[in-house]
Amino acid sequence: QAEEDWDDERGPGAAYQMFVVMEDLLDKLKLLDYEEEVLAKHNMKPLSRHYFASSAYMPSNPGEQFFMFTIIASWLINAAGRPFEQPQEYDDPNATVSNILSQLRAFGGLVDFPPSKLKAGSGEHVCYVLDRLAEEALKERVFSWRRPNYPTEEMEEESVMEDDAELTLSKVEEEMTEEPDDYEEENVMDLEALKSRTNQSEARLSSKPDNILESNMDAAEWNLEVERVLPQLKVTIRTDHKDWRIHVDQMHQHKDGIKSSLKETKGYLDKLQEEIGKTLEKVGSREKYINNQLEHLIQDYRSAQSKLSEARECYKQGSGGVTERTRVLAEITEELEKVKQEMEEKGSSMSDGAPVVKIKQSLTKLKQEIVQMDIRIGVVEHTLLQAKLKEKSNMTRDMHATNIPEPAIGAY
Repeated sequence: QAEEDWDDERGPGAAYQMFVVMEDLLDKLKLLDYEEEVLAKHNMKPLSRHYFASSAYMPSNPGEQFFMFTIIASWLINAAGRPFEQPQEYDDPNATVSNILSQLRAFGGLVDFPPSKLKAGSGEHVCYVLDRLAEEALKERVFSWRRPNYPTEEMEEESVMEDDAELTLSKVEEEMTEEPDDYEEENVMDLEALKSRTNQSEARLSSKPDNILESNMDAAEWNLEVERVLPQLKVTIRTDHKDWRIHVDQMHQHKDGIKSSLKETKGYLDKLQEEIGKTLEKVGSREKYINNQLEHLIQDYRSAQSKLSEARECYKQGSGGVTERTRVLAEITEELEKVKQEMEEKGSSMSDGAPVVKIKQSLTKLKQEIVQMDIRIGVVEHTLLQAKLKEKSNMTRDMHATNIPEPAIGAY
């Protein structure tokens, strides 16, 4: 519950931060050439983009991931300039994790999480430790990030759209400078010839302004001629894909398509929004009901957690005391063995009477010395008592000899 509250305080996006850190870590490992120095050496597969990121929707293998974590961490520590023995597959996980974290602290890294978080082999703490070690390895190799060089993007040639359109004389004059290709020359009318014919007809009309032209051609033959030359009267031109009119037409087409699609989907979206709103209200009410029902259980859980923390603290203190007492017991046992050995040696020599005579003589001599010491102690006590009495009489005489003025008493 405390961990969930901490995640809520960090924000909704904190759970996905490890994916970003993992992608950065993979880039740093590639810069450090981990394919040749780690993967090829241990015959391992390359890491995926989110290998050490933990998620309920991703497959996980804690044993394999933890082993890969220890291998990469030891390699990064060595690459950062510190000697570190590569852990083996059957080593104690707690000792391995403790050694890695101690190296991270030596680099100045912040370790504010329990070591058990790393034994899963995945998660944000694993990504953080490896990313921090990778940064130290890059610093050791004097690597610096540079500004990216973005390539110049080339405009892709849009597909040339061809359209059949009848050209007026003004449009023909605008397109006169463009030369049609061989394929278009078969179906496209020569614009220069069209212009020359127009000029000739105008000159002919201007030369005979007074005469009225009358046609003497049969109407059926005229229709046949019209049908024959009708395909040539239509000119196929290449439309310019950079023309803003084409873009405007496309925008109008897309706008009409969006409007037609919006009319169909708006009803479904409104209905879906209404259903989602109802569902959210139900979920909210249900959540409030569950919170109210489980409030006392949550309080009990929190109190049990606090008691567990206190018990663990007491256990740690008791474990330290047991270790110290075990050491003291070992020392006392060693001293007891020495005393037993000395007693055995003395017991073997007790049958001899000479030591007893020496002990008696020593006791007699010791008694005499004690009597002398008692006499000396009495003399010293008497001398000390006289000195104290003399000092006390001197102090009394000095007190009476000194004139201490009394403070004046004022009227209040």
